Parts: sequence; structure tokens; C-alpha cells
Amino acid sequence: MILEHAILPVRAGAASDFEAAFAAARPLIAAQPGFRSLRLSRSVETPQHYLLLVEWDSVAAHTEGFRESAAYEEWKGLLHHFYEPFPVVEHFVPVDVDGARAESSSGDTATPAHAAIAPEGV
Repeated sequence: MILEHAILPVRAGAASDFEAAFAAARPLIAAQPGFRSLRLSRSVETPQHYLLLVEWDSVAAHTEGFRESAAYEEWKGLLHHFYEPFPVVEHFVPVDVDGARAESSSGDTATPAHAAIAPEGV
């Protein structure tokens, strides 16, 4: 499992429109192969910032699957004009903190512990 993380800085005064657009965009990502779950949260301290967390089967499910799909073009059209500046996206793997090995995070696999994605990554 991979966790995609992005802080989405939404233009001032656009929060309501962004949230409505995100509700329309959510089914586009949810229908993608390798998608597991999505959570969008709004910052208490910085209300124009949203935290996007998406669980994927793999980094490739996001970067090669979703980002190369027609659905991603729709996603971009609905959401990307709200961001100022454009968000940075990173991917994370679970870390074994309970003594039960979750997934490899040692860095010796083809999937890094985190990987920054270029500006079109959300």
C-alpha cells in the first residue's frame, strides 16, 4: 500500500467552489484501478489549505494509471485552477512501529519510502 500526500493550497475565497468541484472530481479517482481510499481534510490553522490523502496499491497505480488516464484530464480541469501555488505530492509506505512487518520501507525495493511528483501530480 502507498499513501499519497498533498497539501492543496486553495486560492483565497475559493474554498466553497473548490469543495464542490472536489465532490464532482472524487468519482473520477475512485474508479481508477489500484485506488483504495481518499480523505480530504481542511486545516484549522490555515483554512485555505487542504490535506489530501489517497491510498493506492502502488505508486504506478497513481503515476502511470491515474495520471495517464482520460479521467485525470477531467480531474485537472475541475481542480487544478484552484491551487496557488501548485501542490507538491509525495508517496509514503507504512513503517513498522509495532514489530509486525507491514510493508518493506527499507529502501531496498523499487518503491521508495517517498517520492516527490512533478507539479501535475495531484
